[in-house]
Parts: sequence; C-alpha cells; structure tokens
Amino acid sequence: MSFNIQGITIPDSQMARDTTQFIRDSESDLLFNHSSRVYYWAALAARQREIEVDHELLYVGCMFHDIGLTQEHCSCDKRFEVDGANAAKAFMESYGVTKEDIDKVWTAIALHTTPGIPEFMAAEIALVTTGVEMDVLGIGFDSFSETERTAVVARHPRTPEFKEDIIQAFYDGIKHKPATTFGNVKADVLSDKDPAFKPLNFCRIIRQSRWPG
Repeated sequence: MSFNIQGITIPDSQMARDTTQFIRDSESDLLFNHSSRVYYWAALAARQREIEVDHELLYVGCMFHDIGLTQEHCSCDKRFEVDGANAAKAFMESYGVTKEDIDKVWTAIALHTTPGIPEFMAAEIALVTTGVEMDVLGIGFDSFSETERTAVVARHPRTPEFKEDIIQAFYDGIKHKPATTFGNVKADVLSDKDPAFKPLNFCRIIRQSRWPG
C-alpha cells in the first residue's frame, strides 16, 4: 500500500514509478530522501493553497532537482541545476511528454536556487522551489502541521546531521566548477567550505569590461 499523507501520494504512473527507481539508483540516501520529502512539502502546499497542479510533473521535478550533484549526471561547465534539468528532460522524452510539460519541469529544476522568480511562474515550477525551501531552509515550516511533518519524516528520514550533510553534498557536487555558482545561492556554500574561494563580483566584472566608460 502506498504512503498517503492528507490524500497526497506518489502518482501511480509508469513515468513516476520509473522516476523513483531512477533516482533511487542514482542518488545517495541523503539526496533521495531529501528529494522525496520535497515532493510531499510541495504537494501539501498545493493543497493548502488550493492550487491545481500536475502531480506527475511535480514529482519528476522534485525528484530530479538535485541529480546534477551526482557524478554520473554532472558536467564540468554548467550549473548543477541545469545539469539536473537536462537529465530530467532526457528522461521524460521517452515517455511521450509534451514539450510544454518538459519545459515546465526543466524550468522548475533550473530555477530552484533562484529565489524570487519561480513563485510567479506555473504551479509546477513554483512548487518545486516551495518544497526545496521548506526542506532545506525551513521556510513555511509552521504552515505544515506537526502530524504532517512527523509522517513525512518518518517515511523519508531526516537525520540529526542533515543540515551539515546537505551543505557538504552541495559542496561536493559543485566544488570542481566554482564559476557556475555566480549569481546564485551556491556561492555561499563554497565560501563556507573553502576559505580560498573568491566569488566573482558583479561590479568588478562591469568595471573590468572592455567598454571605455
């Protein structure tokens, strides 16, 4: 019997089932459980706000959002968010999903570390960020009942070391391509873990451009 919290379950479709297996095979327990919790926070938030959402697309977006941190699905030159978005796109193409729906999932993953933008976009895009922000940053924590939080965490455990472990996972996934953190929150991860890291500076780039004035 599938896990059910307030009527929220993982969609019962071939693509959703294959998504679970793909992520289970590709990610660590830390990232798999984190991504699974992200889905439940996102889906519960949709219910709270009475937002209509395609749960199958939402599930794929939530589950793939961190796969770009893995060695098998990372590039040497792109943001890990883009790597994850590209992996989801390649995965979904074999299921006959429309380009419009693939683009929603791609955008949801690509923008999940760019606060202030997803919330104004399609529900599937906005809610992936909502789920991530709840699980990593605790944003909206009190909008979920203790019963909901306990049930989700019991199903997909969050260890006492999760905060430091997820920061380390972020660092391990991006430390080899520091330039890709320019303009998003992951530069803070490198600054925290690597004292030698010097982030790119927007104003310095402007001043050092080849324009005379």
